Amino acid sequence: MKALVVSFYFPPAAGGGVQRPLKMAQYLPALGVETHVLAPDDPRWVHRDDGARLPTQAWVHRARYLGPGGRKPAEELHGTEGVERMLVQARLLGRRLIVPDENASWALTAVPTAIRLVRDQGIDVVVTTSPPGSVHLVGAAVKRATGARWIADVRDSLTAHVHRRADTTATRVKERLRSSTAHLVASQADAVVCVADFIADEVRGLGARGEVRVIANGCDFDDVAGLAYRPAERMRITHTGSFFGKRDPRPFLQALHDSGLDVVVRFLGDFRSADREWAEGLGLADRLQLMPYAPRATSLSLQRDSEALLLLIPEAGGRGRGVLSGKVFEYLSVRRPVLALVPPGGAAAELLEAVGAGPVVAPDDVGAIREALAGLHARFVEGGLPDVELAPEWEERLSRRARIEELVELMGEIA
Repeated sequence: MKALVVSFYFPPAAGGGVQRPLKMAQYLPALGVETHVLAPDDPRWVHRDDGARLPTQAWVHRARYLGPGGRKPAEELHGTEGVERMLVQARLLGRRLIVPDENASWALTAVPTAIRLVRDQGIDVVVTTSPPGSVHLVGAAVKRATGARWIADVRDSLTAHVHRRADTTATRVKERLRSSTAHLVASQADAVVCVADFIADEVRGLGARGEVRVIANGCDFDDVAGLAYRPAERMRITHTGSFFGKRDPRPFLQALHDSGLDVVVRFLGDFRSADREWAEGLGLADRLQLMPYAPRATSLSLQRDSEALLLLIPEAGGRGRGVLSGKVFEYLSVRRPVLALVPPGGAAAELLEAVGAGPVVAPDDVGAIREALAGLHARFVEGGLPDVELAPEWEERLSRRARIEELVELMGEIA
């Protein structure tokens, strides 16, 4: 079998969104699938990792991208005023007018490149993996032009992003326009793979013509093999990843302030300027460390060498309950205890409680967060916080290879 994986995020782009397509390119050849990848020459993403290793058994092809960069609009506007602010707003308006998302212009070069690859290489199955949702335009066009089977891999809701605001007129209008992509996926894809049940339910609700299957993210245990944990005299809590939309560190920071505990909390990655200024007002001093983005290898090392890991998933009007992000699996692969500020009873809470990863608290309950912090700190003082031990059946069930095996099985069913 021959497959073409189409992804907007792929090295040298960096960040959490890179890992799923990268692992497809790593494991599919090992499972007997000749694998080609189509990605932008430069997605102009906010983070790069030029040292990231590309899969050695997959062919990586590039199509030129000329669209806008990935810097967050709120960061571009922060600190501007007067004429400067008006100019920034004008530039951002053009970006917001691109539909179904700001990266849609990549389809202009990706579609003809993908069609040529499918014909030249004899590709059987095309896998388009989002975000951004516009990547699925490539899959639909290739299917129509060549007859190749198309699997749409959907990692975020195509109708309503759980982390973004949904309470402004502009956001609601753009979400309605993005829904056209969701209908295209449902009506044209031979199969749709979703990372969570709630996304699968959305796709089924659109009357999907093909198989709809949930294949969650997975744990990359091999990536953390050999990384060391060295117990420290002072408890270290680490959060890795960016803050955007409704993801909010303030309830946790308030609980940290109120607790008076002698711990250090490290945020590795993008921290909004407005949140940084708010945190400075709490006077947390050396209890708070804001660290710039670092390559994944550095991030994993820092996570492993921590007493506990901080996970934040917002309620987002109830939409956050279904979120089971790649960060959940990354934290589990590191095996350190997790302080999960996630919607109770949601998908992330259920998994973390099932494996005994650590306390689960509502993300905006300052009092409960303070109590959970105190509980972790008491255990740390009394004898340290041991690794989270996953039973062998959990390791097998959660491994990334097992998830890619599910994808290969689906490819065989539709090819």
